[in-house]
Amino acid sequence: MTADHLSAEVEPRVPPSPPSGGVPPWASRLTPAVPLARVAVLRVAVYLFVIADIFLFVNDVVPHAEGDPGLYRPLLLRRLLDLPQPSPGHAHVLQAAIVVGCLVAATGRLPRVSGLVVAVAFLDWVSIGMSYGKVDHDHLALVVATWALPTVGTARLRDRTRSEAAGWALLAIQLAVVATYFLSAVAKLRFGGVRWANGSIFAWAMTRRGTALGRALLDPPWILRAGQWGVLLIETLSPLLLVLRGRWRYALVAVFVGFHAMTFAMLTIHFLPLVVCLLSFLPLEHLVPSHQDEPG
Repeated sequence: MTADHLSAEVEPRVPPSPPSGGVPPWASRLTPAVPLARVAVLRVAVYLFVIADIFLFVNDVVPHAEGDPGLYRPLLLRRLLDLPQPSPGHAHVLQAAIVVGCLVAATGRLPRVSGLVVAVAFLDWVSIGMSYGKVDHDHLALVVATWALPTVGTARLRDRTRSEAAGWALLAIQLAVVATYFLSAVAKLRFGGVRWANGSIFAWAMTRRGTALGRALLDPPWILRAGQWGVLLIETLSPLLLVLRGRWRYALVAVFVGFHAMTFAMLTIHFLPLVVCLLSFLPLEHLVPSHQDEPG
């Protein structure tokens, strides 16, 4: 008999604790409980990034609302919900609501109320911004994060209490991250087939908007073709993020972050919303000391 078997016989069996945060029993079996501090750290990163996002990246909502209404082509979501075409006043109110809501939610105060305000307003903002001809798929996980984080409720930076509700919220974000990568690979194969990987899509991109580093990789051509196969491979393998644990998971996260860093270095195209949401796979609670680590 192994030591594990002996300890199992000696130690009394402790019944599992009931799911926390209103998580149904079937859901608690899909994800382990994680420290609340992990959600608290991620919450700060997500909400502060959302503020940067509406001013730096999806920053055309106000100009569109003030511009030609004929350019507005609502997304399916807006058509299903019968949401109106944005007016300048609507856009400015949304912007203010997102900023105030994010600042409050990032502090951990009124996490459900402020988080819900951000979730509703940010979804409206993003769906407006992408109703004018350009859809940024890297925002899927960020939108899901704004809806998932408020479900946890109170989560403090130094609280190492394990919560199934926290684990469920992180799993929702992780699924959105993986879906973004995997469905990107599906789209490449659906519309381009193997020709996408064997073609010259990267070469076209480098000649169109490549940096000095990107243009330096144009010759020999096999370098960029190998890169296309590499992108297709890591996107296809993205579901491994959900099953790997420990160092193997962190290494795969590093691969995706490295991929985005190279994309920016060669094309000045970033995927920062996805990079922020990749934090959901990491033990962020180690970035802050716990109550037990405090002196005295």
